[in-house]
Amino acid sequence: MAEVMGRDGTWTFDGEILRIVPGRDRGVHKLRQLLGEVTVPLEAVAGVSHEPGKKGGRLRLRLREGADPFNQAARGRIPDSADPYQLAVEPDRTGVADYFVDEVRNALVIDQVPDGPVSRYLMPGPSVPLTASAGDGTATFDGESVRLEWSWAVESTKKSAGSQRIALSELTGVEWIPAAGLENGHVRFHVRGSVHRLAPKYDPHCLVLWGMDKETRTIALLVAAVLARLPHPSAPAEPPAAEQAALTAGTAPAGTGGGPAGEAGNEGDRPDDHDALLRRLRELGGLHRDGVLTDEEFAQAKQAILRRF
Repeated sequence: MAEVMGRDGTWTFDGEILRIVPGRDRGVHKLRQLLGEVTVPLEAVAGVSHEPGKKGGRLRLRLREGADPFNQAARGRIPDSADPYQLAVEPDRTGVADYFVDEVRNALVIDQVPDGPVSRYLMPGPSVPLTASAGDGTATFDGESVRLEWSWAVESTKKSAGSQRIALSELTGVEWIPAAGLENGHVRFHVRGSVHRLAPKYDPHCLVLWGMDKETRTIALLVAAVLARLPHPSAPAEPPAAEQAALTAGTAPAGTGGGPAGEAGNEGDRPDDHDALLRRLRELGGLHRDGVLTDEEFAQAKQAILRRF
C-alpha cells in the first residue's frame, strides 16, 4: 500500500482504490471537509503527477472525463485550495510522493486502464439531502426534487411566482455560472419543455449568486448531487417516446425497419394481421391515458400502426 500524508489530508492507494481523506486542520478548505472521504476506483483515474516546488510540491490526480459528478460540476468553478484532487506535499515527503505516483501509474499500465472519457459515472455524487444558499434564496435537493425558496432579497417577479418544486424527472440539466468580479453569477435548473430564458434575477428556476465562499461550497455539492442523478451527458440517447411506444407495440416509424419503409418482421407483423394491430392500438391508447405519451406522440405512433392496415 502506498500512502502520502499532507496538510490537506491523506491519500492512500491499495492497488485498486485510491482513498482521499481531508485533513481536519483549520487551514483545510471547508469544501474538502464537507465533501468528506472520496473513494476513487482505479478505472476512474486518467493519470497522476507530482509537481516539485521550492517548499515541497503538489500531487495532482487527473480523472477520466465524465467519471466523477463532483469533478464535472466543480471544475473551473472552485479554487485550487478546495480541489480534493490536489494534495500539498511537504519537503520531507517528496520521495514518498514519487513512490505513490509510480504505484498508481504501474497499476494503470497493468490493468490497461484507458485515459479517455466514459459514458457513465464511475463515482457517486454527494449524499442527500443538501441545501445550498444563494443571493436571493436557497435550493434544497432530496434526491427526488429540487425546491427553491426565496429570501428577502428576491426580485418581485420571483416572489410573486412563489416557491418552486422541480421533480428530478423534469430536469434536463443544471447551469452554474460563478460570480466574477462585480458581476453576479447564477445557478439555473433547466426544466423539460421550458424554452424561454429570463435574466437570472427574474427566472423562477434560477438562483442569483453573489460569490461568497459559503455559497460556492454549498452550490458545488448540490449541483454535483443533482448531476449524479441525471442521465450521464455522454450516455446513448434514448429514442423519443413515440418511437419507443411503437417499438414496444411491435411497430416503428417509417424508415426504421418495422414500418412501411422497412422490411416485414415476423409472421405476426404482416400488414393483414388486423387483430394484432388492433391490440397495439389499444396498448397505445392505454399509454396515452396514463400520461406516458403526449397527444402529439400518441398521434404519431397511432399513424405508424394505421398505415399498416
